[in-house]
Amino acid sequence: MNHIHTGKPALPAQLLAWLPVMLGLSVLYLPSLYDLFTGIWAKDEQMHGPIVLGISCWLIYRNWPAMLEASRGEQPSAWGWPVFVFGLLLYALGRSQDILILEVGSVIWLLIALALLNFGPKALKAQWFALFFMLFMVPLPGAVVDTVTMPMKMAVSYVAEHVLFWVGYPIGRSGVILQIGQYMLLVADACAGLHTLLTLEALGLLYLNLVRRDSLFRNVGLAILIVPISFTANVIRVMALSLITYHFGDEAGQGFLHGFAGMVLFLSALLLIIGFDGLLVTFEQFKSQRKVAAKGMA
Repeated sequence: MNHIHTGKPALPAQLLAWLPVMLGLSVLYLPSLYDLFTGIWAKDEQMHGPIVLGISCWLIYRNWPAMLEASRGEQPSAWGWPVFVFGLLLYALGRSQDILILEVGSVIWLLIALALLNFGPKALKAQWFALFFMLFMVPLPGAVVDTVTMPMKMAVSYVAEHVLFWVGYPIGRSGVILQIGQYMLLVADACAGLHTLLTLEALGLLYLNLVRRDSLFRNVGLAILIVPISFTANVIRVMALSLITYHFGDEAGQGFLHGFAGMVLFLSALLLIIGFDGLLVTFEQFKSQRKVAAKGMA
C-alpha cells in the first residue's frame, strides 16, 4: 500500500519539533509563575493576571492556523536573534533583581523572537493581538500604580457619594472613605484602582478583537469609550458594595457579596461595552442612510 504525503507533518511530529522550545520556556518561567501565583497574583487587585495569561494562550492557539497560513512560502527572519537575546537579557535582569515588569515582560519578546525565527514576519503579524494582550498581565511598578490609583479612587468615591445621596441614602465622604448609615467603607485599590482600569480595558479590547468590526470609526470610538465605561463600572461596584453593607451589614459587604460585587463590575462593564457598540452601529447606519438619501435627492 502506498502512503499519501500531504506535505504537512503529523501532529505528534509537530509537537516533537516544539518540545525543546516548550521545555526551555518551562525551565525559565515555571519558577516565575510559581512566584506570581503565590505572590502578587494572589492579591485582589492583581487577580486578572492569570486570566489574561489564559486568554492570551487561547488566542495564540486560536490564531495558530492563520499564522501557519500566513507563513506559507515565507522565510524565517534573522531579526529574531537580536530580539531573542534582548528577551533573555530582560529575563536575567528581572529575575536576578526581582523586577517583575522585566521578568514577566520578557516572555513577550521571546515569543516574538520564536515567531520570527520559525515562521517569519507575516506569522508574527497574525499573532500580534495575542502578544499585545499579554501586556495586561505584566505587573507595573508600585510607584506608577500608586500615583494613578489615588486620583481614580477619589473620583470614584466622589461620584458614588453624590449619586447615592441624590437617591436619598444617608452617605458622607472623607477622601476615599465613605460613611453610609452606621458603616464606614474604604474604597480600596481593587475597587477603583489602575489595575481594575487596565483589566476592563483588556476586556474591551478582547471584545473588539472577537467581534472583529470592519469599521475604523466603531473600533476607535469604542476603544476610547472603554476608559469612561470602566470608570462607570467602578462607580457601580462601589455603589453596590455600599448598598450591600447598608442593607445587609458589614459581614455581607466583606464576605461573599464582596466577590459578587466584583462580578457586577465586569458584567456592568461588558453590558456597557455592548450597549455603546450598538449605539455606534446605529449611528453609522443613520449616517449611511442620510448619505443615500442625499444622493437620491441630488
